[in-house]
Amino acid sequence: MRNWLLPEYIEDVLPAEASQIESLRRSLLDLLDVHGYQLVIPPMMEYLESLITGVAHDLDIATFKVVDQLTGRLMGIRADITPQAARIDAHMLNNQGVTRLCYAGSVLRTNPDGLAHTRQPMQLGAELFGHSGIEADIEIQRLMVKTLKAAGIKGLQIDFSHVGIFESLMSKVDASESLKQSIYQALQSKDQTEVRALTKHLDAVTRQALCRLTELNGDSTVLAIAAKELPKTTEITNALRDLLQVASALEDLDVSLSFDFAELRGYHYHSGMVFAAYAKGCSGPLAFGGRYDEVGQAFGRARSATGFSMDLRGLITTLPALCIKKGILAPYGNDKSLFNKISELRESGEKVVQELPGHDEYKQELDCDRGLVNEAGQWKVVTI
Repeated sequence: MRNWLLPEYIEDVLPAEASQIESLRRSLLDLLDVHGYQLVIPPMMEYLESLITGVAHDLDIATFKVVDQLTGRLMGIRADITPQAARIDAHMLNNQGVTRLCYAGSVLRTNPDGLAHTRQPMQLGAELFGHSGIEADIEIQRLMVKTLKAAGIKGLQIDFSHVGIFESLMSKVDASESLKQSIYQALQSKDQTEVRALTKHLDAVTRQALCRLTELNGDSTVLAIAAKELPKTTEITNALRDLLQVASALEDLDVSLSFDFAELRGYHYHSGMVFAAYAKGCSGPLAFGGRYDEVGQAFGRARSATGFSMDLRGLITTLPALCIKKGILAPYGNDKSLFNKISELRESGEKVVQELPGHDEYKQELDCDRGLVNEAGQWKVVTI
């Protein structure tokens, strides 16, 4: 086996793409910072129970496991930074009021996913802890839209759902966890025939409502239809009220809003409203998020929580390639005035590459379109 080969779906990020990712990371973290979101940098590895306790089974199977040589305990390489942010809020910061955190870092997954179809996404996100009201959801959703627009994404569509509706329907019946999981999967694929077959032993009202979820999707008018046709439980009424309030709160952002009651992304993880951002021509979501009030309990302190995340590597696949700024080629030498000129140019933001002896025939590889020349004792930048 060739030593330079990498595992499947694990790739080097080469200069052009790396520059675009890093430029995007810096600008988006600056945007999150001015909105009051404090940067945290959690570790790549933790004891496994910290990474997957209280979260979806899907995250468990997505996590690489290793044995800690110091303790013999099982550790995991993070597949998602969100639970780490929840741990930091619940156990490390211990704030009593609202906490806003953001992060950007690589995660590792056992299988490729996302727009970049990689096992090593670069995850950037924001989380808001400590407020259970719809105001926190709206803040996070507006921030997600601003973040994607700042990245250069146009024609955004935000797709909403609410896991509380499904939970309310299933809480009224005696169904095993296995049956719930099967119904959930059938809803995700909008397979009404399968939903009907799986619910044949349930009461008629619940069965009809679950089948109807596969059809309840569209613009905000579907909310009124859902309110009329779904059982009027407190949970469903509150969920529809929150979705209607969100539709009103995002009107000024120039984005298209849609609602899909069968889309239960992260059902085992989320506890309320869920959402995902799409754009024309993209094969999958650019960002997604939702409310997850139960996760902090695993770390000893239950906290209301909502947030969103995105993969920067996937995001740049939807953007035009970044035009990398070319540099200035400086000759090799120990002249003090040359060093001063190079320093002056670099301080002004110019990229200056100084030649080394013996590489003249390869200077085009340095990607410079200008050069430093000495004219009458003065160093000047000229086109080359």
